[in-house]
Amino acid sequence: MSTPDSPPHRPLAAALWMIGAIAAFSSMAVATRQINGAHDTFEILAYRSMIGWAIVVAVAAAMGQLRRIRTDRLGSHVVRNVFHFSGQALWFWAITMIPLAQVFALEFTSPIWVILLSPLVLGEQLTRRKLLAAAFGFCGILIVARPDFGQLDLGVVAATGAAFFFAATTLMTKALTKGEAIVGILFWLTLMQAVFGSVAMLADGQVALPTLATLPWLTLIGIAGVTAHLCLTSALSLAPASTVVPVDFARLPVIAAIGAIFYAEPVEATLFVGAGLIFLGIWINLRGNVSSLPQAISVTKP
Repeated sequence: MSTPDSPPHRPLAAALWMIGAIAAFSSMAVATRQINGAHDTFEILAYRSMIGWAIVVAVAAAMGQLRRIRTDRLGSHVVRNVFHFSGQALWFWAITMIPLAQVFALEFTSPIWVILLSPLVLGEQLTRRKLLAAAFGFCGILIVARPDFGQLDLGVVAATGAAFFFAATTLMTKALTKGEAIVGILFWLTLMQAVFGSVAMLADGQVALPTLATLPWLTLIGIAGVTAHLCLTSALSLAPASTVVPVDFARLPVIAAIGAIFYAEPVEATLFVGAGLIFLGIWINLRGNVSSLPQAISVTKP
């Protein structure tokens, strides 16, 4: 039971929020598959962020939070969103190239990248526990990806790259959250992503506008993106990361089942063995410093 000075501990409520996050991320992946070929990656990113920005502004206005949006740290927001845009682009691209479960498993390596990058960016100490966690994580990557060094799998490279850029986003966000309101982070996130996406989709001079067939899926992607971040943040405000992370890993069997049922994607035992090692690495790090990863989990998603 929590005291007035201690963080709340409501694991059941946190688990319910995580069910919402799982549904949102899975919906986003399915919607991306449904419009594959009708819109390229940058068009999806642009339309998604436009819809997300409209949602953030509407909700912030309704709650009287617009005044909390600041402009004094725009440089940091730009750097953060360049990383996040790169990760998003690679994630959406990977979704169209390799099995959904494989993308999600490789995405879970983002906290491992945070462990390795933190000493360089934040000056944090790289302990033996963290090195052990990273070793388990990368063993898991090798099992999930099963790289053929004679033939490069661009889908696997894209998914792994997405996890790396999400980790870089985490480190930037960790610095931004010191004095920056979440509504401000989300506002600049969606606005800058919309600008980056629009510039990228206009670069080739060919733009596919939303149609009656694709608009519902694009809207779902936009709503799901904002909803997923809201659910994750809410879950982590109600329970420690050591409680939330195991529930988040339920996304893997859920998306594996969706891929198998709707897209005839194979589900192999090695996928879950590799994902188990990745999870073990994250769990080792969480047990060593439970308070170090809440921000990471909440922002290293597409």
